Amino acid sequence: MAVPQNKITRSRRNNRRSHDALVAGNPNECPSCGELKRPHHVCGACGHYADREVVALVEDIDLDDDAA
Repeated sequence: MAVPQNKITRSRRNNRRSHDALVAGNPNECPSCGELKRPHHVCGACGHYADREVVALVEDIDLDDDAA
């Protein structure tokens, strides 16, 4: 069984954990609708990416009542 030979000090333990902190997101404003979105991702509000529509939203599509 692996047992440490010497006690690990609080300083050395905390230095090892220095990279475990969570970082805040970096949202950007969507150029077409103005909502905040993640960089290099499709906007969830309008479905645009790089000034073109990539995802058609459900509100934009006309579905027949009997087809659904």
